[in-house]
Amino acid sequence: MFSGYPESLKRKPPSWGLAAFCDLSWRRHPLLKAESKKVILVGGKEMFVKIFTDGAARGNPDGPGGYGCVLHYTDAKGELHEKRLSKGYVRTTNNRMELMAAIAGFEALKCPCKVELYSDSKYLVDAFNQHWIDGWLKKGWKRGKNEPVKNTDLWKRLLKAKEPHKVTFIWVKGHDGHEMNELCDFLATTAADGIDLSVDEGI
Repeated sequence: MFSGYPESLKRKPPSWGLAAFCDLSWRRHPLLKAESKKVILVGGKEMFVKIFTDGAARGNPDGPGGYGCVLHYTDAKGELHEKRLSKGYVRTTNNRMELMAAIAGFEALKCPCKVELYSDSKYLVDAFNQHWIDGWLKKGWKRGKNEPVKNTDLWKRLLKAKEPHKVTFIWVKGHDGHEMNELCDFLATTAADGIDLSVDEGI
């Protein structure tokens, strides 16, 4: 069982000069080891990226919330690069923060990539893996007994952000010792508890 995130991993990693692809502002964490899977290039433009996401909301749906997102890619030399993203909002919902975490990850990519996105949100993952979103689109963003789909502003933004990429959505159990999920949770809750909070225009 995960016993808490080490303080050394909570600190931002040192800047890493980018000489790789897609003009991303990545960082390399000194405590993270490169994984065996290498960068995948297609015509010199596509690379393999892992995106880890989590959302949090205090007093859902009437309290502050935040999202956390971590992006990883391994360059041709086997070096693991990392980018962390997070943001807090005055009033939002957990589901909206789960979507925003994924949106932030995709919008950070500047060229088409092969992506694995890891999330503990069934709301997010099953929408694609169970093809819910295909049904919503066919019904004009309606679900079930002609009920409107919630958070359509973010679903539309997410579809646009992921469109250039080849994406696989992978569900992970939350709060179960998955290191990157724990880090995203830390980023999300820290953002939610911050003082410089934004307004979620969709609420």
